[in-house]
Amino acid sequence: MSQKPLQGVKVVEFGTLIAGPFCARVLAEFGAEVVKVESPDGGDPLRQWRKLHEGTSLWWYVQARNKKSVTLNLKHPDGVALARKLCANADIVIENFRPGVMEKLGLGWDVLSADNPGLVMVRLSGFGQTGPMAQQPGFGAIGESMGGLRFVTGFPDRPPVKSGISIGDSIAGLWGAIGALMALRHREMNGGRGQVVDVALYEAVFAMMESLLPEYSMGGHVRERTGNIMPGITPSNTHTTRDGEHVVVGGNGDAIFKRLMLAIGRSDLAEDPALAGNAGRSARADEIYAAIDAWVGAHDVGDVLDVLKRADVPATKVYSIADIFRDAQYAARGMLEEAALPDGAAFHVPGVVPRLTESPGATDWLGPRLGEHTDSVLAALGLGAENIAALRESGAI
Repeated sequence: MSQKPLQGVKVVEFGTLIAGPFCARVLAEFGAEVVKVESPDGGDPLRQWRKLHEGTSLWWYVQARNKKSVTLNLKHPDGVALARKLCANADIVIENFRPGVMEKLGLGWDVLSADNPGLVMVRLSGFGQTGPMAQQPGFGAIGESMGGLRFVTGFPDRPPVKSGISIGDSIAGLWGAIGALMALRHREMNGGRGQVVDVALYEAVFAMMESLLPEYSMGGHVRERTGNIMPGITPSNTHTTRDGEHVVVGGNGDAIFKRLMLAIGRSDLAEDPALAGNAGRSARADEIYAAIDAWVGAHDVGDVLDVLKRADVPATKVYSIADIFRDAQYAARGMLEEAALPDGAAFHVPGVVPRLTESPGATDWLGPRLGEHTDSVLAALGLGAENIAALRESGAI
């Protein structure tokens, strides 16, 4: 196998929880050497989030895979000095603290870029590094709400709802990874210095919001919650089968719509010229959805999916993780990787995305023990065993 595409790229991660660590995880999966700086006093709180095994979060083993854990006390001057030394040898630094925290630690952009003019610094925060709200705390839930996502999620007769995951944080992490790679490309191709990649959680979400802004700007249209349908794109909805399963049916292509209607025994709708285009279908959405609801509700999920598959209509059961775990498509593409926890217990982790044919990413090791790589990383910086022991004795590491 050829080497991973980010082999040789050095990253220092100061982030905790989700956005910053997710950004660094993407880089680590594709070969970057990611040194995760953690507090000696417990480390990243994610180590204790959600379901635990032998005292450590199962999520941690995925979020921190391929990373090296180094413990530095950033309240100790020697700990800060070591952090600066790590950053001086890095290509990318990732942090997701509130703006100003890194500066108070003595690790702001002015300091780190003076040490390392080619450095790329990814800064993820609730509201970005500038603006009247920059100093306010902001988590993913705030970014999803302020970015417009929550307002359009849910049903019109009920309050907005959240996604079942911290999607705002992960979206911000992806933008951070994209920005870091673009900044490295700029440095490489244009002889450019390093730069700051400034990602605000609310902007990361807002950037995903499709046509909300131009529709409002031009005509004052405010998109509202519409439940499971795609507004103005008909038919695309969730329907419930006779045996109580939920199925998504996407019949919004002109030819697909006709095949769908014929498959469910509604040739009248299939041949209706007024429904040949999306505008006509959207005008009669209630009628169309009632027809699909009635047919799906009269059949069990297996029969529904078989009929629609034969008709070449996009459709799927709404998967739980149990469905994912036994799905042949997931298995065929290696998306359920077998792994073993430190005590030997078997479990699975998600495969690496995206899939590169020549230089794919991979899971090289799972999330490390707190401080597992402290000695080896500091030794690589030129510190001897006695120096490291003295730093540990002083509380700097």
